[in-house]
Amino acid sequence: MLESLYVKDFAIVGEAEIAFGPGMTVVTGETGAGKSLLVDALLLLAGGRADASMVRHGCERAELSATFDLGGRADLRDWLVAEDLDEDGACQLRRVVRSEGSSRAWINGRPVTLTQLKALAAELIEIHGQHEHQALLDRSQQLALLDAFGAHEAEAAEVARTARAWRDTGARIAELSRGEDHAERIEWLGHQVEELDRHALAADDLAALEERHRRLANSGQLLQGCAALVERLDGDGEFALLRLVARAQHEIASLAALDERLAPAGELLDAAQIQLSEANDALARYQSALDLDPDSLAEAEAQLGKLHELARKHRVRMADLKPHADDLRKELETLRGAGASIATLREQEQRQRKAWEAAAKALGQRRTATARALSDAVSALMGELGMRGGRFEVQLEASDGGDPDPQGAERCEFLVSANPGQPPRALRKVASGGELSRISLAIEVAALGSDTIGTMVFDEVDSGIGGAIAEVVGQKLHALGTRAQVLCVTHLPQVAAQGDRHLRVSKSSDGDSTETRIDVLDGKPRQEEVARMLGGIEITRETLAHAKQMLGKRG
Repeated sequence: MLESLYVKDFAIVGEAEIAFGPGMTVVTGETGAGKSLLVDALLLLAGGRADASMVRHGCERAELSATFDLGGRADLRDWLVAEDLDEDGACQLRRVVRSEGSSRAWINGRPVTLTQLKALAAELIEIHGQHEHQALLDRSQQLALLDAFGAHEAEAAEVARTARAWRDTGARIAELSRGEDHAERIEWLGHQVEELDRHALAADDLAALEERHRRLANSGQLLQGCAALVERLDGDGEFALLRLVARAQHEIASLAALDERLAPAGELLDAAQIQLSEANDALARYQSALDLDPDSLAEAEAQLGKLHELARKHRVRMADLKPHADDLRKELETLRGAGASIATLREQEQRQRKAWEAAAKALGQRRTATARALSDAVSALMGELGMRGGRFEVQLEASDGGDPDPQGAERCEFLVSANPGQPPRALRKVASGGELSRISLAIEVAALGSDTIGTMVFDEVDSGIGGAIAEVVGQKLHALGTRAQVLCVTHLPQVAAQGDRHLRVSKSSDGDSTETRIDVLDGKPRQEEVARMLGGIEITRETLAHAKQMLGKRG
């Protein structure tokens, strides 16, 4: 449900914020005051085309925003979450049009594309009137309305499910087939897996090989370095470390005999002598175990070279060759069993096609019965709405193509004959603006409670009618308002009197600029506005009494 609408510097509206409530809200005003600006604002927020003429003269940009209550629409809350546009259950549409004609859109404060804006707005608001934004002219929307009217949810869901299952199986068959020679692919994979199994190493084994290669490649430097260290620790030279430590031990022992406080220093030198001796022994053992082995080095280099070659060939790291071999092995096993798998899948595909055909047939039978019921209901309402002798028909025809379609085996077209004796033709081709509005109203009233759209807008739905028919239109709109929120722009007092809320649009000018204002009417001001619509410029006591009587009859 639409909760509020804010516009600033839009056309001739300086700034206005309007709160909306449930039921039927009527919008009235003198001709040229700008009654349809509210509809234009909602059209723009629904993703309509923007241009520079929408920006108030002398301003840089026009700003529009609308907030909606998503109560009961868990699907829309889920959509917002999926699109990363959720904001604690809030739903705000915002659009800015600049004076050069460019525009930007936001949902809950986050920038969005017009496609996203249109997708959400199409589920929030439905606009009927003399404009291009007509959901009822879209054939897919017509089919959806027919299914909603007939409560075909279960049958339609089964048709969609079986069609998706058939398509998923077909995609799996295509994936296994790959459009190429399996034998050639199997032979290639077998060679690759065999080669990788022969050479690829697990991560620990690869690390050990790299360490061994590094040691062998530097064995000469290691031997030379160890020999130099052994000489420095315990060589024949005067300054070998163990010889120097022994001399220091002797001297500290002499001094400690004179002062016991030097004994700890002597103990540290003893420990140093032990550590140096152990280090010397360790170096000697390493030195004796380390050999110069050109053959082992060549073997390690050849193994690493092969691994580098395989890594470049398969475009993976050397450490990933083993997992890559496992992936190729899985594909090889899949392809070796692909023949049997494809045959099984083709049988499954045929079963799914038959399941879809059965589900589509059941849905088609229900659609046929519903089409007759909807045609009769709308035709009857058209007569009540001033199109006596007119006829509305729901035409069902087989859809193109023989493949399972998630929407079923037929397509829908709304046909209308607005006048007696005329053959019915497609609604999108023959109805005038006023007729289309009333036909839309008849469809919505006939389908009362069928769809989930929370806000319906009717722009000049009463164009070209008056008297008793106008009162009927008002009653039908009020009835529609018991199920959904209705916003109706009207010039007829019979319709205006039926509203639960009343907005008046007026225009004023100071000679330099013109501005539109929007007021909420209640009590005496509303009575006076209905009287103005009844009696023109001069409002008499009788006109006021008539207006009061009409307001008292609403609902």
